[in-house]
Amino acid sequence: MKSIHHLTNVYCGKIVQQYGIETAMDKSSMTNSLYLSVEGLAGDDYGDKEHHGGPDRALHQYPAEHYVYWQEKYGAAYIEKVKENIAGMGENLSSVGMTEESVFLGDRYQWGEAVIEVSQPRSPCCNLNKRWGIDNFAVDMQAVSRCGWLYRVIKPGKVSVEQPLELISRLDNAMSIKAVCAIYFGDPLNTEKLRVLKQQTTLADSWMDKIEQRLTTNKVEDWNFRLFGHA
Repeated sequence: MKSIHHLTNVYCGKIVQQYGIETAMDKSSMTNSLYLSVEGLAGDDYGDKEHHGGPDRALHQYPAEHYVYWQEKYGAAYIEKVKENIAGMGENLSSVGMTEESVFLGDRYQWGEAVIEVSQPRSPCCNLNKRWGIDNFAVDMQAVSRCGWLYRVIKPGKVSVEQPLELISRLDNAMSIKAVCAIYFGDPLNTEKLRVLKQQTTLADSWMDKIEQRLTTNKVEDWNFRLFGHA
């Protein structure tokens, strides 16, 4: 099973007033060793702590190769807003070769002294629209499942960009991040598929609660506030 992935960047950010909101989305590259607690990297912050951060969302990883996809889709309007060594999606970890197809719920990685576990896909939100100046950015990201993913911290410890992620365990029934997105976002009221997704015991509690709600009510929660910032 041994699989080692080298990181291209590790990012942390402080809250600033930017893009018309208080945000730490534009995180800067860190080359020094950092302590990773169950809440995240030392020195990292989130503007909206209700919807970002917390034990199931301690780290966000985003594939570096996806930036090429967005450049091709949006062209010059997008390129002008790309800043060197700045994380444009609010990610903490950047990599090449790890994607939503190859990363699975519950995957555990040794990273330096720490152990981290994949907990959920990232839910695209309207802050991405504001950061990039593109009204439908979050909708477009959700539609193609190029969302990245989040981690919980199983074992805290010191980490750095020089230390790779080493896959140490994968559950037998694990679903890829892309497969999870295909159900949760793409087929949200398919009862049979929701029940399959419900069997993913490592899925974040907030996502599991939404699955239970859909199965009970046969209704999808309102996505307008998350995707567009209004009801």
